[in-house]
Amino acid sequence: MALPQQCEATFGTADLYGVLGVRRGASPQEIRRGYHRASLRLHPDRVPPEQKEEATRRFQILGKVYAVLSDEKQRAVYDETGMVDEEAEALQDGRDWLEYWQLLFKVTVKDIEDFQKSYKNSAEELADVKAAYMNFKGDMDRIMDSVMCADYTDEPRIREMIEQAIDSGELPSFKAFVRESKKKMMSRRRRAEKEAKEAKKIKDELGLSGENDLQALIKSRSRDREKEMDNLLAQLEAKYGSNAKKGGKKTAAKKRKT
Repeated sequence: MALPQQCEATFGTADLYGVLGVRRGASPQEIRRGYHRASLRLHPDRVPPEQKEEATRRFQILGKVYAVLSDEKQRAVYDETGMVDEEAEALQDGRDWLEYWQLLFKVTVKDIEDFQKSYKNSAEELADVKAAYMNFKGDMDRIMDSVMCADYTDEPRIREMIEQAIDSGELPSFKAFVRESKKKMMSRRRRAEKEAKEAKKIKDELGLSGENDLQALIKSRSRDREKEMDNLLAQLEAKYGSNAKKGGKKTAAKKRKT
């Protein structure tokens, strides 16, 4: 599936600029900032285990969008044709988008926490809340999932923002919002509380408590991938015997050991 179609299926828009929340004529700095903001919201390390696979897939698509729009030539082609060079090296599936993100922004857990503090109750957050309300026609489940840095404790505050905007005439009154059932609200809260507990448990188990949490986690994943590759090569040699030794797999294994 082409990248714009992946974006349509995942983010509800085939427009690469829309995925990053920037205008079509955005400067390179604005595009980088848009990617930064979206990546903080979608980072796989912010979700519980059962959502990790889907979050990683979304994060990878987001990285590809930025790779296209941050490259002058690829962006020019996309602007002119609406198409993306799917064969470009930066869009190949082998790229480690988490590591790429870490190297690009050098972001630590403290950075994310500082960003959250400055973002909450800001004009930027208010604009994002209003946009989410309009995009999702007042569905608070989707609004809470889409607004950056928001957890269930922020819902009363976010709901008040929306109510004030409705009262002032800035936003329309969607039935999904004004007539949301108490049962749905409580279900969302229970689900969010469960996810928060699971996320904290994972963080405690991994010992992630310092400034270099993300960097340490990325290094750990890199080591795990190397072990998996070594195990795969060993399994191939055991399964195919001399045939594997005659092919390139054995050579690759030797190179990894030297």
